[in-house]
Amino acid sequence: MPVIFLILLEKLKIIKIIVNGIIFNVFATGRSGYMIETDKIYCENCLDTMNRMPDNFIDLTVTSPPYDNLRTYKGYSFDFEKVAREIYRITKEGGVVVWVVGDATVKGSETGTSFKQVLYFKECGFNLHDTMIWNKGGFSAVGALKVRYAPVFEYMFVLTKRKLKTFNPIKDRSNKCAGKNVSGTIRQSDGSMTPMSKVMIINEYGQRFNIWEQSPQRQRGKNKHPAPFPEQLANDHIISWSNEGDLVYDPFMGSGTAAKMAKLNNRNYIGSEISEEYCKIASARI
Repeated sequence: MPVIFLILLEKLKIIKIIVNGIIFNVFATGRSGYMIETDKIYCENCLDTMNRMPDNFIDLTVTSPPYDNLRTYKGYSFDFEKVAREIYRITKEGGVVVWVVGDATVKGSETGTSFKQVLYFKECGFNLHDTMIWNKGGFSAVGALKVRYAPVFEYMFVLTKRKLKTFNPIKDRSNKCAGKNVSGTIRQSDGSMTPMSKVMIINEYGQRFNIWEQSPQRQRGKNKHPAPFPEQLANDHIISWSNEGDLVYDPFMGSGTAAKMAKLNNRNYIGSEISEEYCKIASARI
């Protein structure tokens, strides 16, 4: 018979459940009146998961939702506007949403769905903090080359709820002039030039730019996800926009990449995935 202790921390809305010495964090309660457990993937519609969450609850959302029916995803679809409103509600003040999407080309025209979505996020109250680019470095739509350049990227929209709380910049861009002294002038708003106040020494590595190069990730075998999120891409967003102990959410968990990388970086996570098959794949990876 397991021994269970309940410790309620009113301020944080946390119930710590201790079962035979193992601690589980359960947060209470969302609008539905139910409680939600962290470090868990919920096999259900993400709207049902978010309905369990209180307001201002999630530090960082990292997700790559299905878009423009480019993949079947077991026949599932989602109500974008409802999802966007709920994501805004559950995001903490200063929290971040990383929304990774692209556009299909239909009858010779790109749909523009990605832009429509980010503009709706702004209507909900989010700030568009940065429009980042995921450069995949390759493509598969060979026929498109007859009329256009090869599509090799997706958008990574970085949204914030009011003023950004956390930014841990990755500095891995090699500087060709590392170790050299830099001096010169700075152009002012009126066009005049003023000398730099001090001489700077160029570091070996500089801050990364907002175009990230990362090859798509493939999953082999019979039971695989059609478009798995690359682990390095999820990892780099998680360490950039959150701190250890923060809570990371993915409403379209898929094969579990965001949860896996959150756990490896000492963050808590919650995931939603409506496909039972993909939930099994994700659980096996974490």
